[in-house]
Amino acid sequence: MRLVSALLILLATSQIATAQTKPEDAIKYRKSVYTVLLWNWMPLNAMMRGRIPFDADEFSRRADRVAALAPQLLEGFPPGSNEGAPTEAKAEIWTDFTDFSAKMKDLETESAALASIAKGGDEAAIKAQFAKTGGACKACHDKYKAE
Repeated sequence: MRLVSALLILLATSQIATAQTKPEDAIKYRKSVYTVLLWNWMPLNAMMRGRIPFDADEFSRRADRVAALAPQLLEGFPPGSNEGAPTEAKAEIWTDFTDFSAKMKDLETESAALASIAKGGDEAAIKAQFAKTGGACKACHDKYKAE
């Protein structure tokens, strides 16, 4: 019963915090999460494309970071955060939030799988999952990111 009470309080508190978030703060938040995500994604991409040598330990470390960041992205898109500062987010995010959320969930799932597979060090298996994870990113970017 205490656990349920604690979870309800946490849920209510997070909803209040989200409701009070200024659009420009949400935009700053999501841009920073994307910056950190990209900081970790680009070396993975470089390894998979043969631009730098494959390092299983380094790949695993960065894949873990990407998997930890992916679930934090959706939080940066509260209602009303499509205004307040220049952004590459298309208005369709807020008009089709169910689809957008599903695509973000796909990224969470695929990046978690990438982190898990990376721990095994099998470069071929990692490469296959990296493509799926990149596909999840692309699916969202194609529909919801302005050029």
